[in-house]
Amino acid sequence: MTGHIKILNDPVELVPLLITFNNADYKKIYELLNKAWLTEEDLAAHAGPSTVTECLSILKKGNLIEEQWRMPKPGEKPMKEYRATYSKFRASFQCSMGDIGDLLHIAISNDESLRTIVDSVQQEIVAGTSSIGDISRKYGVSPIFIKGLAKRIPGLDVKGQGMVLLDRLH
Repeated sequence: MTGHIKILNDPVELVPLLITFNNADYKKIYELLNKAWLTEEDLAAHAGPSTVTECLSILKKGNLIEEQWRMPKPGEKPMKEYRATYSKFRASFQCSMGDIGDLLHIAISNDESLRTIVDSVQQEIVAGTSSIGDISRKYGVSPIFIKGLAKRIPGLDVKGQGMVLLDRLH
């Protein structure tokens, strides 16, 4: 166990945590990573490969895991292995009840209207609009809502004041 404390200064950082601990498979993966360095292959013994890939993506976006290359045996190729970075949590932020409500909804909801917004946001980014402010104004939602979506969706992330599409091999 690492013993490091995850200090959240931005409420958007709650989204990866809530997604991880609201999904039984993701929670199991995190607990395994909190005990040892494991590869995707090691983790796939406990959850399906696509579940492991999605979970690792969420954990990376939340800066909740670290990675390193495992030294291979002669003749084998190196593999990345992962470990949980934090074993404790502290929050130090303030936000409106509306913003925290949006973030909680984004993190734990299966609402299909979120998928519609995500598809629209991804189309905006592909078309060249990456500004969080511009996207939030266009869809009538807060910038925190848009950032929260980016933390939930594996193919999106926030870079500065903009949104980016992530390469699936990230």
